[in-house]
Amino acid sequence: MQISEWKAEIEKERKVKDRFFGSKYPGSPIPAQDRPRFRGLEYYPPDPNYRFELELHEHSEKQVVRMAYTKGNEEDFLRWGEFRFNIVGKEKILQAYKRDPREEMLFVPFRDATSGKETYGAGRYLDLGPERDRTPEGKWILDFNRAYNPWCVYSEDYTCPFVPTENWLQVAICAGEKNYPLRADD
Repeated sequence: MQISEWKAEIEKERKVKDRFFGSKYPGSPIPAQDRPRFRGLEYYPPDPNYRFELELHEHSEKQVVRMAYTKGNEEDFLRWGEFRFNIVGKEKILQAYKRDPREEMLFVPFRDATSGKETYGAGRYLDLGPERDRTPEGKWILDFNRAYNPWCVYSEDYTCPFVPTENWLQVAICAGEKNYPLRADD
């Protein structure tokens, strides 16, 4: 895929998400009283330097990781494998998780140096699916331009897992969704 096609795809996904979030449909995580003021989410410009095609180094033993949630509950995830990549001249590792060994999706939560400043303080997420996020050669596409905030950012009606400390990156990931622009005290 050409960079211009990739960029257009990212921008289209963002417009679709903004329409859905601002819509009157009950599935939007934006509280109904905030939707008239909602003008869209804020994002970093699409940057191909934050898109990687990587092998998933699957763990031979899938350890259970208990993730705490924003409302105090906990849930078990399986540490399925890890992605190794180089960003801003530094070798980094992110763990990929699954809730169930039969599912094909990978859940990659992360925090980075922008967390609590330009992006949500507790971190952001990537969901990787085999149809959209695999190359013909079988590599996974780890595209931070698709990083999103958990829904608990928008409404207290949701609870979301905290990012495990093993996925706290000590570099800035200036890609994907930024802090939510509407505040309850606006």
